[in-house]
Amino acid sequence: MKPTVKILSKNLSVAAAAASLVLTALVSAPAQAREEKEIKFDLVRSPGLAAFPNCLANAHGKVRIESRGPVEEMSVHVEGLPADTDFDFFVIQAPNAPFGMAWYQGDIETNAHGAGRGEFVGRFNEETFIVAPGPVAAPDVHHNAFPDATLNPKTGPIHTYHLGLWFNSAQDAVKAGCPGNSTPFNGEHAAGVQVLNTSNFADLEGPLLKAKP
Repeated sequence: MKPTVKILSKNLSVAAAAASLVLTALVSAPAQAREEKEIKFDLVRSPGLAAFPNCLANAHGKVRIESRGPVEEMSVHVEGLPADTDFDFFVIQAPNAPFGMAWYQGDIETNAHGAGRGEFVGRFNEETFIVAPGPVAAPDVHHNAFPDATLNPKTGPIHTYHLGLWFNSAQDAVKAGCPGNSTPFNGEHAAGVQVLNTSNFADLEGPLLKAKP
């Protein structure tokens, strides 16, 4: 009987080991699939600020994009910016001026340490694009240095794979030692200069191209 017991114990050990391998595979497979649906990359100081060494020399950021099936969640963390200041975040066609097509995502406000975080939900992957099959009338809401267009141009699909962050006001930019140019990159079309972007990627190969739906 003793040899029989030993054989059974050995068989049970082999079976347990096999079951453990199966469970490990089942657990690791979804984790691996999740990893394939997530990308991370850096935001860098805008090259347009190179001539202004006192303008946010330590500004930087990190982005994480996770696929949620029908949408993506994009988390943006920025640091090295002025404290308690508003910034505007855009998905853009090209990282540097003139930027091409741009899509306003929302605001990021920094804390007392000059760090801020934004959470955005939308289509942020290789399928992100803007299209206008034909011109139609557009609302005329804002009347300042960058008035609203009242008719959109016809354009085929244009992919927008880059990201950019702008001062919400030119006054805030000047306070931070940056140029005081006015730009249309906020809700009222009265923003300051760009601070961070994804120029660490080629113009036609922005980081959203790497995200899969």
